[in-house]
Amino acid sequence: MLTLELITTNDDARPVFLTGNFNHWAVRDERYRMTRIEEGHYRYTFYEIPDLGGEPFEYKYTKGGWESEELSDDGRPRMNRRLEVPKGRVVDTVPRWKCHADWYDSKYYPDIQVISKRFNLPQLRRRRRISVLLPWDYATSTKRYPVLYLQDGQNLFEDHAPFGTWAVDRHLAALAQRGKGDLIVVAIDHGGRERIREFMPYDTSKWGEGLGRDYARFLAETLKPYIDANFRTLSDRLHTGIGGSSMGGLISLYAGLLFPHIYSKFLIFSPSLWAAPSIYTESLHFITQPNTRLYLFAGGKEGAGMVANAKRLAHTLQANSPKPDNVRLEIDPHGQHNEARWGIEFPKAVEWLYG
Repeated sequence: MLTLELITTNDDARPVFLTGNFNHWAVRDERYRMTRIEEGHYRYTFYEIPDLGGEPFEYKYTKGGWESEELSDDGRPRMNRRLEVPKGRVVDTVPRWKCHADWYDSKYYPDIQVISKRFNLPQLRRRRRISVLLPWDYATSTKRYPVLYLQDGQNLFEDHAPFGTWAVDRHLAALAQRGKGDLIVVAIDHGGRERIREFMPYDTSKWGEGLGRDYARFLAETLKPYIDANFRTLSDRLHTGIGGSSMGGLISLYAGLLFPHIYSKFLIFSPSLWAAPSIYTESLHFITQPNTRLYLFAGGKEGAGMVANAKRLAHTLQANSPKPDNVRLEIDPHGQHNEARWGIEFPKAVEWLYG
């Protein structure tokens, strides 16, 4: 049994939730809502610790989302709390909480529009929700903007996403407040049960026919022309990027392989390289194109092979790039395979890729 007690000297009316590797870092999970003992004092008891596969117990406190997570004394998000042996009574202190006013000025919040809940994917004969996150000043400006196409749209900006959120909307606002991240983000929802097949470049014995080629064709031949025709984009290759995480990172690499004349910027987080080993050699030629930049991230707590595979890919690409510095590899030894961690990396990657 483990009892966590929280003392906070900066309390407010918002409830407190626990999030951690025990619930895949989901925020506002009602199962882990803490009991309020009195103002500034909360408690939660784990009568049984979920099986973590031998990993240490890691957790954080939030007021219901990553936009309201606990902060350290200096106002920065703190590292994950960690218990090697999760039992007994632990008393934690939170001096401050993140809120919108602390993180960004709300005037910089992007204009989020759902293009369609049933956008046609003719190459796959199915439909999908597509959203755009427009810069905060899009409606009052005449500027044209770079574009970043991101996979797994369900997990990018919705607080109650089943696996957590990258908080792309709030990170864009914070970047904009600093005069950075002036771009349009296109969020493409994944295909649910068909996600793996749609993001798989090749046929496999385990998952059957890979639909990655058709999905990549949809992005390049159907979606991009639509976005360029309906929004003020900088449509050339130099200003067009693509990215995603896990299988979404894999299909984004593959899209670059198929369409090197369309994409020059790649945001690749924790790619599922194990699912398509031949990508190491087949993806070489896109990195030789002028001004190609690739930001690659991997975490040390994501499972066997993730960091080694990322290093192998980075070194292979660097060896074939006319500018090796245009391939950037970031490793977090404690990084886990989840949306919260990818969200932390998102603004760093955007700033490096787009300036």
